Parts: sequence; structure tokens; C-alpha cells
Amino acid sequence: MNYARFDNTIVARIDRGEEIQEQLKAIALKEDIRLAQISALGAVGDFTVGVFHTAEKKYYANRFTGDWEIVSLTGSITRMNGEYYAHLHMSAGGTDGAVVGGHLNSAIVSATCEMFITVLDGEVGRRFDSEVGLNLFDFNPNT
Repeated sequence: MNYARFDNTIVARIDRGEEIQEQLKAIALKEDIRLAQISALGAVGDFTVGVFHTAEKKYYANRFTGDWEIVSLTGSITRMNGEYYAHLHMSAGGTDGAVVGGHLNSAIVSATCEMFITVLDGEVGRRFDSEVGLNLFDFNPNT
């Protein structure tokens, strides 16, 4: 992985064999990112995405391997209990043109991943909402 920062934008290249979530976290911790928007594309060979079943308040994971193009990878970096927190979704197209996706658990880059991280001033936290069953935005994280 390598990256460069241009004012409030970080342009990153995640390399073959690297795991996207791990590399994003490394950048965020090094740059002390508290709030950011993520956008990326590239190619992966092994990834797991999940779908949240609202009635059960539970994620179900789906793992895919082979040749996949990242059609869209989008998400956010916030904080929960003062710690790094990423929420990413990814869709990827296979060799037959079909696209799958969901909440990104992990993804291993097969060729490259080109990522743009737009750092925003401020901080948004997360708090667990028992009614929904998810960690939701908390706009008053220090209270």
C-alpha cells in the first residue's frame, strides 16, 4: 500500500494480496482520521460481504472467490468509543457480468485498489441502537 495526501484528500493504492479493511485502518490511524468518506474501485479475488436481516438484527455473510471487479466501494470512517470505526459497502462484478455486494467484511486485492479518502473537519461518533440492532451515527459523541 502506498498513498499521498493532497489537502483534505488521500489517494491510496492498495496492492495485490493486501486486505482492504486492514490497509484503510492503517492509513486512518497514521493520519488520525476522525471523519471521512471513502470511494474506491479495483479488483479483488476473495471477498466477504454481508446482508443485515432487520427482523433478526443479524448479518449473514457471503464469500466470493475468483476474478471480480470492484464496481463500487463506498463508506465512511467515524469513531466509536473514541476508536477508529469504518463502515463500508462493496459491489463487485464477476466474469459473467453479474454483480453481488453488501456490507464489506473483508476483501483481498487481486490486482489493485484505487481509493480516495475525503477527510472532513469534525468528528461523528457511533452508538449502538438496540431497536435497530446497529451502530448508528452519534452527532454528540462526547456526551
